[in-house]
Amino acid sequence: MTEPQKIQVAVNGYGVIGKRVAAAVARQQDMVLVGIGEVTADWRLRDAARRGFSLYGATAEHCEAMRKAGLAPAGVLADMIGAADIVVDCTPKRVGAANAALYRQAGKPFIVQGGERHEITGHSFVAEASYAGAFSRPATRVVSCNTTSIVRTLSALKRAGLLWRARGTLLRRATDPWESDHSGIMNTLVPEPDIPSHQGPDAQSVDPELDVVTMAVKVPETLGHLHYWAVQLTRPADRAEVLAAFATSSRIAPVSMGDGVVALNVVKEMTADLGRPHGDLYEVALWADMLRVQGDELFYAYMVDNQAIVIPETIDAIRALAGTVNDPSASIALTNASLGIGALTAVTG
Repeated sequence: MTEPQKIQVAVNGYGVIGKRVAAAVARQQDMVLVGIGEVTADWRLRDAARRGFSLYGATAEHCEAMRKAGLAPAGVLADMIGAADIVVDCTPKRVGAANAALYRQAGKPFIVQGGERHEITGHSFVAEASYAGAFSRPATRVVSCNTTSIVRTLSALKRAGLLWRARGTLLRRATDPWESDHSGIMNTLVPEPDIPSHQGPDAQSVDPELDVVTMAVKVPETLGHLHYWAVQLTRPADRAEVLAAFATSSRIAPVSMGDGVVALNVVKEMTADLGRPHGDLYEVALWADMLRVQGDELFYAYMVDNQAIVIPETIDAIRALAGTVNDPSASIALTNASLGIGALTAVTG
């Protein structure tokens, strides 16, 4: 009996998201990492080479820069694209939109990240909500970290028949930790100028039925985002019913103030103790003992890790575009097992 062919995956861009996607692809039994494409030749590329990842320069000039840095590129970006079944674009905002023409010209299905507009691919992806719509498509967009968390949590309530409308306030971290030496804010708070902030409409690009409004403010820290939500339910409910609805998502992990999980830094410490690379939190860490229900009103809060939450979604999006796993729950289970998703819930109870 012939074994199924593994999905050949190329990752273009090796920054905060790209290096995590590449490492996650390398852990999948049904995928092979063709290589990573880059325009730099710094320490990150040396680390990638140490991991055994093949390197591709965006152009011949970039390949030459890699060689001067002591690296051995396998070819240029076009070579990597040609060898791939799926391309995951993890380049900076707006670069992915420009690269889309390259992938289409090569006839390769591709994934862009949430910094790009929905119109680039015509489809926005969260595994538990829109996997079926991405099946065998030519392209999809894995939505942003905050949007991913919104769709995960509200979809869980929707599946239980509890969701009417939702209003959320997002406390957004100022920048990625590795850029905190030259980016971000200090000693101030910066409100996003529009209500709704962009995350609410973005969630509706995944599920147009969501009645959701968001407000956001940038805060001077880099650990993660904190969301506060007020949800109007379709009917009166109790805490147990709401928690049971959230428990239907394997990617929502309940945490407890009463268990000492009192802040974002504690959640990060827990994930590091679990042996997660970079202390990554792939789940939504939702404070179960803070959650309150008053008649048909629900109030809750959770943490989002903007460097990690989209990684399992990207892996599921690869399978969806490749058309190899048609059941979203089967893909989610494979991804969860490979990344250790579920271990946080086992620790927090």
